Amino acid sequence: MTDGTIDGIRLERGNAIDWIVLDRPEAANAFSRGMLARFGTVLRDLKADGAPVIGIRGAGKGFGAGMDLGQYNAEGSPMEDVTRLSGYVDLWRDIWRHPKPVIVAVHGYCIGVAAQMASFADILVVAQDAAITEPTIPIGGGFIAPTWVHQVGGRRAKEFAFLPGNSIDGRTAVEWGWANAAVPAENLIACVEELASRIALVPPGVLAMKKRSINRAMEAAGWDQALSAIAESDAILHLEPEVRRIRAQLATIGLKATVAEFKGHGSQEIFKLHGAGYLP
Repeated sequence: MTDGTIDGIRLERGNAIDWIVLDRPEAANAFSRGMLARFGTVLRDLKADGAPVIGIRGAGKGFGAGMDLGQYNAEGSPMEDVTRLSGYVDLWRDIWRHPKPVIVAVHGYCIGVAAQMASFADILVVAQDAAITEPTIPIGGGFIAPTWVHQVGGRRAKEFAFLPGNSIDGRTAVEWGWANAAVPAENLIACVEELASRIALVPPGVLAMKKRSINRAMEAAGWDQALSAIAESDAILHLEPEVRRIRAQLATIGLKATVAEFKGHGSQEIFKLHGAGYLP
């Protein structure tokens, strides 16, 4: 059964898995304020209702393009900016703390804050040809990559973060430890649904406690501490003179022309150009 799309979010109900679908393909599934609010509502409603597993995927050509820059508001006081950014992290923490297992399925593009959201999944399955991408325009910092460190390590998180628009494919995401598996795009949904069917054989209370105990182990290893300052770091970067210049340029000449200033090879392409033979 499928609920209608409301504010860019569609709920598809099943026996083993309920899909929360990011359904704003006309905007590349970029997160608007209404979309984020609706996502949070649906996620909370599924705590006591629906299938034993939750899936998150994107409609259209990709998983998500990050924040909707048309609604991206870094104006106001620094504290207002911190509060706004903290709200995003709190929403992703609702995935982390949800009593049900949450599987994220990534296909196509997965950019910026969408890649941050996916890091909070319990299980993450990606298409082999997915493009997981750092924002092309460096108008913030210290917000996305720290959520990767526990999965990929510090050096790879820095490699991902330091190059504007840096990108890895699905196979590399698995090699790095960010994703569980990379499958052909046409098999992605079937793969996740089969995983969910197997998971659903475990009683819900057992699943909830398994998730809780593993989360506690990660939190004891510093996961919560890593998240504690990322909103402040990003808000501070929004005050940097060069960041303000880029944002003003974005407002005057537009997204496409501003992106062109920062386009170039990603780290994986650079390594291959210089003969690194160990890469996929």
